[in-house]
Amino acid sequence: ESCLDQPADSGSIHEIMKYTRSPLPATHYDADTTEPVSCGLQTLGELLSWKRSEANLFNVAAVPLAPREPPLASCPRRTLVSHDMMGGYLDDRFIQGTDAEAPYAFYHWQYIDIFNYFTHNLVTIPPAVWTNAAHKHGVSVLGTFITEWTDGAVTCEAFLKEEESYHTVADKLVQICQCYGFDGWLINIENILLIISNELVSGSLVLWYDSVIQNGQLLWQNELNQSNRIFFDACDGVFTNYNWTEQSLEWMRDYSGVQGRQADIYIGVDVFARGKVVGGMFETNKALEVIRKHNFSAAIFAPGWVYEAHDDKSEFRRNQDKFWALLSDYLYVHRPASHLPFISSFCQGFGKAFYWRGQSVEKKGWLNLTAQEIQPLYHHTELEGQGWLRNRGCPEDAWNGGCSLLLDGLIPATVFVSPRIFSLNVPLPSKTLVTFIYKKSAGITVSMTLKTTYGSLCTYTMTNVSPVILDEGHPLVHQFSQLCGNLNPAGWTVRCSLLELEGCTLREVCLSIQRDGEPQDAPFSCRVGEVTLMDASSLQVPPELVQGLCIYDVVWLFGAGAAPEATSNHPCLNATLRWDYPTERVRHFRVYWRRLRGPDPRIPPGELVLVGRAYSNLYRVTELVVPEPPGLLELVVEPVINKGFLVPESHWGRRSLSYTKDFTQ
Repeated sequence: ESCLDQPADSGSIHEIMKYTRSPLPATHYDADTTEPVSCGLQTLGELLSWKRSEANLFNVAAVPLAPREPPLASCPRRTLVSHDMMGGYLDDRFIQGTDAEAPYAFYHWQYIDIFNYFTHNLVTIPPAVWTNAAHKHGVSVLGTFITEWTDGAVTCEAFLKEEESYHTVADKLVQICQCYGFDGWLINIENILLIISNELVSGSLVLWYDSVIQNGQLLWQNELNQSNRIFFDACDGVFTNYNWTEQSLEWMRDYSGVQGRQADIYIGVDVFARGKVVGGMFETNKALEVIRKHNFSAAIFAPGWVYEAHDDKSEFRRNQDKFWALLSDYLYVHRPASHLPFISSFCQGFGKAFYWRGQSVEKKGWLNLTAQEIQPLYHHTELEGQGWLRNRGCPEDAWNGGCSLLLDGLIPATVFVSPRIFSLNVPLPSKTLVTFIYKKSAGITVSMTLKTTYGSLCTYTMTNVSPVILDEGHPLVHQFSQLCGNLNPAGWTVRCSLLELEGCTLREVCLSIQRDGEPQDAPFSCRVGEVTLMDASSLQVPPELVQGLCIYDVVWLFGAGAAPEATSNHPCLNATLRWDYPTERVRHFRVYWRRLRGPDPRIPPGELVLVGRAYSNLYRVTELVVPEPPGLLELVVEPVINKGFLVPESHWGRRSLSYTKDFTQ
């Protein structure tokens, strides 16, 4: 790539401006703006000619699959979500995010085990934003290989005509999965058969959709039986069609082909309730009740119904929370099992504005699921008497990202409430610094309670512990404040606490909310902005520098900028930046630019201006309005550390770019 030709000891590169149509592949970049986009493969020819060297680097998942407790293989009853919405590749196709006033997103990750991105393309490659969000929560992601009807029969005939051709198809699917960093495939052959070996991808999954039977006929069985068992035996599980009955589940439970693999049978549930099905829509819980009664896994198809089928998109969060609350009795919570630091500002990957440390820094609707942070458990609980409690994502105010966690309800006169926020499996050091950022209504006291265990998970007893609140003069608080800089909380309370324990594992993060004064029913609200737990011995800025910043795939457009200052009189820079930095240490990177020199030497250099946020070591600058040539500008990359510590400017990455007119045009 051209950036590798840039001298390592040079801080600048030179561009001769040529206004030509973008040479970048339209499958990977928006034709008008050169923004990187996700897409699938439409034809068998595209699949067979796919090369790793021509893959879309922006669509490679930036987040590896996080460990979880229990591991997927140990779950006796699993939950798969198959996301099928309006043809797919909608706002979520924009890998770096996009402006969006009322987008769809999913955030109930602790309830599910597998996420399948489904479209009717021949090969559906999951957008990286979905893989990143799922992987943060330990959820495996499947793409889709589908052939349908007459065209599908022609495609199958083409690659099944000889052994070499169908092995080539299987190998290409394995290569695509490895390249883009997702975890396997749902195979949906709605005409004839294909069997794929998945041995080349460690921990991968291949699931078969119940459509074709052993003799090649398209005949949905709505169960596992002798007619389709051959496919079940050759892969990791079967996703049944949706028109099953309780009688078929009873029969299947005792079928010899099921024995020892009941968790590998995912009973299909169509949330749109098409055909003769059990439940669906806001009665999907009826289907889950029957499925769990017979100890099978569940495959929930198109839960985006909560968004797609309702005209008032402003009610999306309410509808989604209602839907999953109704299912919650039949779902099993898995716990993220990463090491410290544990950090979440509850961002759901979209919002009405973007917040940083309690301040709204961008006041427009946006969507970027890669920005989603570890999600809490959302619930609505009825308490004794008239009491109630709920928590939900709220975009009206936030500490970081697009929303905060809002708890509200009515505390009964005789009790206090202790809602569970996170279920985790995180080993703790001997000293853990806990920071808790919140706003509360008057008349209540809010504190944090942690539930920990000692010893093995098989014999653990949960213990409630409360971190000791530290005053502002404590050395740890002083050190933390120095590293974070001025938090300027603007109405938020920032509380630091210390937990000292040996050999413990954190299992739950809870709040304790008590009324002040006389015992009486008391309404309350508490907005939680961020929860952070980190090793108290690790309070230091990472020593790494942003290195190897390079600029390539430069495209000049004229008057195409989306910014207000973009007019036909200004050129627009589009370019890819790449650099090296340990991404596991960062929340994101801020990408800036500034003018160093223009055609008028009397104008001084400009201030740094935010271009955007990157969630990997790769970023596409698009439609950046720059001064007329000749000019010199600087592009800058700042790591935003997940612990909140400020990185000195000496550690940032910088590269300057000079440009002149092409006098041959």
